[in-house]
Amino acid sequence: MGQPAATQPVLQLEGVSKSFGGVKALHDMHFDLRKGEVHALVGGNGAGKSTLMKILNGVYQRDSGTIRINGQVANIQTPNDAMANGVRMVFQELSLIPTLTVMENVFLNHEEVNWRFLLDKKAMVRRTRELLEELGIDLDPNQKVSTLSVGYCQLVEIAKSLSVQASILIMDEPTASLTAAETTLLFNIIELLKAKGVSIIYISHRMKEIFEIADRITVLKDGRWVLTEKTADLDLGRVIDGMIGKAVEKAFEWKDRAKPVIDEPILEVRGLSQDDMVRDVSFDLKKGEVLGIAGLMGSGRTELLEALFGLRRISAGSIRVRGKDTSISGISDALANKIALVPEDRRRSGLILIHSVRDNAALPVLSRLSRLGVLDKPRISGMVTANIRDLAIKAGSASRLVSLLSGGNQQKVVIAKWLNTAPDILLLDEPTAGVDVGSKGEIIDFIRSFTATGKSVILVSSEIAELLAVSDRILVLNEGRITRELMREAISTEEEIQFAIQK
Repeated sequence: MGQPAATQPVLQLEGVSKSFGGVKALHDMHFDLRKGEVHALVGGNGAGKSTLMKILNGVYQRDSGTIRINGQVANIQTPNDAMANGVRMVFQELSLIPTLTVMENVFLNHEEVNWRFLLDKKAMVRRTRELLEELGIDLDPNQKVSTLSVGYCQLVEIAKSLSVQASILIMDEPTASLTAAETTLLFNIIELLKAKGVSIIYISHRMKEIFEIADRITVLKDGRWVLTEKTADLDLGRVIDGMIGKAVEKAFEWKDRAKPVIDEPILEVRGLSQDDMVRDVSFDLKKGEVLGIAGLMGSGRTELLEALFGLRRISAGSIRVRGKDTSISGISDALANKIALVPEDRRRSGLILIHSVRDNAALPVLSRLSRLGVLDKPRISGMVTANIRDLAIKAGSASRLVSLLSGGNQQKVVIAKWLNTAPDILLLDEPTAGVDVGSKGEIIDFIRSFTATGKSVILVSSEIAELLAVSDRILVLNEGRITRELMREAISTEEEIQFAIQK
């Protein structure tokens, strides 16, 4: 954690409260940040972390309370007000414009001009390249953001925030889509920023990295402050108890199956290739099995799942489902074969944010729930009510806009949406990214219960502990090829997987 941070408060939030439609999101919240420290803000989904930070960044307006920056009251009503006060935020849901280049996104709203008051693109490209090199990212500043993976978009978000002289930097789940190596690079940058006196508010559901990087930790629960202490004076159990009132570490322990995996393949993939991203991949998926996929960002994990779901054109190879040769050239083919995908980026690919929980959950099966073009609303309501109950979705009501839900509850809506198609094969791409520890445990338990009925899962995850908790086998992908196959019972430590990934 580097040198102890100075005690001078650069930020104080006092008595901050916020309600949405009569629902109290924050209750008399207080929080302070010292110069040159990393202060972690943790809590379960709906604890109020992102709401509090969006108030500080001017995205939301507080109902009551005071914000002080360097001892002076700050009237922050807009993101421009926040920027003027030296506050910048790296959003969990990403705020990049896909049609613009990396450079154009990095310098959006603070473009550089030359002596003739024309855009100085050369200078901005040069500065963007320098920022990317600081982060260790081999990326062309002129590349369109729409061509980037979610993980690289997150890194561009961080570069964008570093492009201005921010004295307070808010990072909301910055490592959710980063690999271990990229996370290490980010932590190195954080240490450099601390040394320059930049103060960082760090929001993450990954407890291991919180204890590695944070000087202090504040725990929130149900929109209320619970505790603030030095990281050195806390342990994981106490933090988790403060967040959810009970320990959930056991959710990530391997549990022997009540019913063994059926030694019969439901899916057979042979020589599958997808352009240059997936190369000659062959494997079987058995009934009732969880097949884990490990690998670095860019290894072809997401591309493999998207090819199996018909989102990417398969350039070579064959697929057999239930012993029959199958052509999957689109989503309709995948659904006809009872294959469903929970995508990596729930906000960009999994949900329609301006629609309700009900609309999102019912979307893939509307044709089944209509007659002569008229929707069967009672059936839809019954189905979604069951989704909310079975997956413990905290939404208030099925009519609530999905954009107003916490990250974990949004993810549960995506899972419900595809469960409603009655899949036998569920493809899960980073299902717990940006999800709190309690919801992670619930998703792990869902995977166990889903496969206990004889259905199958292919699980892509950057969280090795997550893979080891539920996977019967783990395939390691490197540059689009399978380089290792490991049986779960033969793996004794996370380091064995990390070593296999890095080779």
